Amino acid sequence: MFRDKFWITLALTLPTLVWGHMLQSALGYVAPDFPGSSRLPAIFGIAVFAYGGAPFIKGAYGELKARLPGMMTLIALAITVAFVFSVAVTLGYPGMPLWEELATLVTIMLLGHWIEMRSITQAQGAIGELANLLPSTATRIVSAGDTGDERMEEVAIGELHENDLILVRPGQGIPADGVVREGKSAVNEAALTGESQPVDKHEGEKVIAGTVNGSGSLRVSVSGVGERTALAGIMRLVEQAQHSRSKAQALADRAAFWLTLIALGSGVVTLVAWLAAGATPEYAVERLVTVLVIACPHALGLAVPLVIAISTTLGARSGLLVRDRRGLEEARNVTTVVFDKTGTLTRGEFGVVNLATTADIAPDDALSLAASVEADSEHPIAQGIVASARERKLDIPRAVDFESLPGRGVRARVAGRTLLMGGPALLDSLTLTLPDDLRAAAESAGSSGQSAVHLVEARDGAHVVLATLAVADVIRPESREAIEALQRAGVEVVMLTGDSRAVAESVGRELGIDRVIAQVLPEEKAGHVIALQRAGKRVAMVGDGVNDAPALVSADVGVAIGAGTDVAVEAGDVVLVRSDPRDVSRIIALSRATYRKMVQNLWWAAGYNIVAIPLAAGVLSRWGLVLSPAAGAILMSLSTIIVAINAQLLRRADLR
Repeated sequence: MFRDKFWITLALTLPTLVWGHMLQSALGYVAPDFPGSSRLPAIFGIAVFAYGGAPFIKGAYGELKARLPGMMTLIALAITVAFVFSVAVTLGYPGMPLWEELATLVTIMLLGHWIEMRSITQAQGAIGELANLLPSTATRIVSAGDTGDERMEEVAIGELHENDLILVRPGQGIPADGVVREGKSAVNEAALTGESQPVDKHEGEKVIAGTVNGSGSLRVSVSGVGERTALAGIMRLVEQAQHSRSKAQALADRAAFWLTLIALGSGVVTLVAWLAAGATPEYAVERLVTVLVIACPHALGLAVPLVIAISTTLGARSGLLVRDRRGLEEARNVTTVVFDKTGTLTRGEFGVVNLATTADIAPDDALSLAASVEADSEHPIAQGIVASARERKLDIPRAVDFESLPGRGVRARVAGRTLLMGGPALLDSLTLTLPDDLRAAAESAGSSGQSAVHLVEARDGAHVVLATLAVADVIRPESREAIEALQRAGVEVVMLTGDSRAVAESVGRELGIDRVIAQVLPEEKAGHVIALQRAGKRVAMVGDGVNDAPALVSADVGVAIGAGTDVAVEAGDVVLVRSDPRDVSRIIALSRATYRKMVQNLWWAAGYNIVAIPLAAGVLSRWGLVLSPAAGAILMSLSTIIVAINAQLLRRADLR
């Protein structure tokens, strides 16, 4: 709307300038003369006021109705005063009309608002970009009755339902959240998580709507459609954050309100002072109009919202979803970061963390055989061993004659070899003693709160221990880097966990954490956070948003682990989509960069008025330094453009 009105108003302004007195006097030319030509500035000036000035008059009405006079009030007052005075002069009141000044002022104001709206729209474009990630159609697989045959049908994604089976071909966008039932592929999740490396997906893995399938074909059972998808949750959080208010925004609003009152007062004082000094009404009104235009808190009103929009979308593209602006704003002051352990610094699932073998077998061969034996077991430790073998891309031969040994372990045959897996109870039942190297590995695992399981082979009526595997909740490979980044930034790191002290201290030592608090019940975590706050620390709590919810709410900044698809976390101020603890330091970096831009913009937007208002009032007119209304409009619009450009520079912030 502002763009269209600008171009039409510009076309109406040109004849006003060509046949007006100001341009003819300045350039020394005479405009073409024909009957009625002297009325052209008034005719086109009225058209500019009625058409181009309408948004400002309407905006001023809304502000005054809400008893919150602001920038629209000042602009509307300035153009209305210029219009009424010019009409009076045109009808015979002595003086020089301000049609050119009025038309130029409206045109420049429309241009400034067009630039402002364009900047904000571009900043908020991430929501539209996220929406565009979804394909418009999906291939649904329909079973054809009792025959077991299948047929494919193309349907709009709005027609998908939970538990539908869909086919995602190579290179296609995934239309809904779901679970892979058949197939294997690498999926690009960069648009949602900020992670550039494609993520391998196989049977049982979750996939997210809006991500892009790689070279494999996937059959996916739909688990979430429409508003229940992760993508929809992300869009809601982005939009919510862009509309949430921060302390800086409240400060800017108060400053704009008081600047409006100061501008109105300055305008009245300027008008009365010049009339009292013997100036012509035309000159006094011109000073009044210029003061009102210069003092317009346009840039001040743009300073914070534009930075908010940009920082929120910048965070979303990096996998940082801001739910509450106040939380992000407070992150710059954080002195202590408290991490939950399970699911935050660790994966929340078992895996092999250490492996010791005898000279008879290589470590990879031992893990491969152990995974084969445990493949049919549902025990979490067994599944952790299998997962570790898959992560190392080891071959897992098929086991036969699988047998559970209650209280001791399992037994199976793999490639003709009889193998057993179990803990100390298995060794006791077989009266086996560990070799020195394996015994040291088992003792080390026990002192660290880890589970030690042993691979045993039956040979000619005897049993031989081949390897000892230490199994524990696997530490995320990113956790050490996350801790080091925070410590380099001068932030204390605390781990708060319900696990045993041995396990917690083992993880703390491995990651170099400053302080470990163990054996804490979920309901007690908030108390520890509050205790840190009472000690004078500004605390950020990082947890999974479920059992850590009270602690997340109690902290100065709550950071919830989103776990990829679980983005609708209500407890935290910020949600980490990709569950990467390194993103905590990125939150602090984004907060500091955002605050710097807010302060810079507020100083520029408010500071230039300190110089500009006296110039507009004409305090330096004795020395020939006087601003016209048009020049005032240009300066005001220029300040708005500078604020917009400075806010856009936030996109270059280094969040590493």
